Amino acid sequence: MEETTLTGESKDILNENIQTLKELFPEIVSEDKIDFNMFKTIFGGEIEDSSEKYNFTWPGKNYAIKESQKQSLGTLRPCKGESKNWESTQNLYIEGDNLEVLKLLQKSYYNKIKCIYIDPPYNTGKDFVYKDNYKDNLENYLEISNQMGGGYKLTTNTEKDGRYHSNWLNMMYPRLKLARNLLSSDGLIFISINDNELENLKKICNEIFGEHNFFGTLIWMKGKEGGNDNYGIGLHHEYILIYSKNYLESAKSINLDAKDTSRHMTELPEENLVIPGNSIYKDGELFQLINLSKQKDYVVKIPLKTGEIIEWDSYCPQKTIDKMVGIGKLFVGHKKVPYVKSFLSDESKGSKPSSLITQEYGTTKKGGIEIKSLFDGQKIFSYPKPSSLIKRLLKISTNKNDIVLDFFSGSGTTVQAVLDINMEESERRKFIMIQLPELTEEKSIAYNEGYWNICEIGKERIRRAGDKIVEESGIKDLDIGFKVFKLDSSNLKKWDPDYDNLEQTLLVSQDNIKEGRTQEDLIYEIMLKYGIDLTLPIEEYDVGENKIYSIGFGALLICLDNDITKNIANSIIELSKDSEISRVVFKDNGFASDADKTNIKETLRTHNIDEFITI
Repeated sequence: MEETTLTGESKDILNENIQTLKELFPEIVSEDKIDFNMFKTIFGGEIEDSSEKYNFTWPGKNYAIKESQKQSLGTLRPCKGESKNWESTQNLYIEGDNLEVLKLLQKSYYNKIKCIYIDPPYNTGKDFVYKDNYKDNLENYLEISNQMGGGYKLTTNTEKDGRYHSNWLNMMYPRLKLARNLLSSDGLIFISINDNELENLKKICNEIFGEHNFFGTLIWMKGKEGGNDNYGIGLHHEYILIYSKNYLESAKSINLDAKDTSRHMTELPEENLVIPGNSIYKDGELFQLINLSKQKDYVVKIPLKTGEIIEWDSYCPQKTIDKMVGIGKLFVGHKKVPYVKSFLSDESKGSKPSSLITQEYGTTKKGGIEIKSLFDGQKIFSYPKPSSLIKRLLKISTNKNDIVLDFFSGSGTTVQAVLDINMEESERRKFIMIQLPELTEEKSIAYNEGYWNICEIGKERIRRAGDKIVEESGIKDLDIGFKVFKLDSSNLKKWDPDYDNLEQTLLVSQDNIKEGRTQEDLIYEIMLKYGIDLTLPIEEYDVGENKIYSIGFGALLICLDNDITKNIANSIIELSKDSEISRVVFKDNGFASDADKTNIKETLRTHNIDEFITI
């Protein structure tokens, strides 16, 4: 049996991309490195090597690209006390810097997210943009969230800073790059934005997703009120850019709107009907048969009920006309002009979603009223999007059991939309919310009400919105829960070495788990680093002197005890017998002896447990 050593690093995106290149083009590999001269030879004229070429760049772009490829050594620690329905829910709420969290989710949720919606900072000069520390972004986050000394680093991004657009682009680029990896092949990402960064956002999305995967721009009419704070024309709209991972796949999977029947006729007159037409004609439209350009493609003969035969310049041949006559698809109206009858039953199930999102799908004002109604009339959060707007996007892009991600989740509007649409359609979409615990202002209503950071507002809103939906709908089996996880450094000392005291770190003790961390913390880190859904159930079994954790009904078994002997093998075999896939994880220094480790591996191998993982 092959032994795998689990590292504390997140998905190695750069190395995997290199390996993919090697598999596709083995001739470009020389001594295990990419030979770019050979690369140019193969692709020839497809490579642009001129100094003058179309591209989009800004100060810091190279660092932003490299940041999206760096691995994270952090982890997500479970926080049951702040969660709701921990044991049964399939939803996640994650507190942390979304850049680091997106890196950590790469293994478990790669290609699994059907819909991403984000409402990032618009870079108005008033919103907060925190500058990533490309040397150690995790440490940067721990300082921001007051888990380490150093103060609070969130600052406004104004034009006086000198790199007004560059700061914003450097924040957005690596996050969007990582988000693309998580999208399913038919998934869509929706990004709210206004005029400040619309052009720049579209340019970086064209680069990250591919210009050919641009899916469209929605224009949201956000309300009649306001708009006078602009020096030019009054602005009453915002934009939502849509990009796909695979345009054709997404185009096939989007949900169409119900067909508009308002223009369809209900009855036609008796006279001038084509044989063997019916006098009553419902649910259809008329399209003039003549080619409007007057081009004479065909001259066809059309029989009328009176016995008269008319000739007409048609855009289709006589055999097609005869077929339409036979099934009553033609109508000759005023001045004997022929029309084709188009029935709803003959057409598609609906129409494509419109690029215009009118006020019926919610306004900025409605978003504010909505959250105030949940918090006893208090203005606890400024300018939230209305949940009906997000629900419109979910109706276009998702179906039952799909996963929805929002990594600028703010007050939790996206969750309310998910819960609402699940209630209406009796479905079980799941959500993953990510939010930086940005502090609220000390003079704000939120702070005075005890909500000291945005995450506290978001979690409480989800609790209240879920309870309200269940109470009003009477649906008791709706999943309104969520598991809370918080970004932190690794639970294992050897995965998070202290470089100021490296000698001590390298002397790995029998118990290498950090002080204050639990086995449950480490179990979730193993799931995360191995690539297992964080919502899978965890069962705990006491087997003799050992404790075994079963993940996903035996798909993964973990034992973190010390002094493990060969006797544990039979217990593992029993626990995994009903599972289609079984893998086992031990601490590398947790075995009583090398002989016990060898015996355990051999016994498990003979019972078709092929993955033996150590940490």
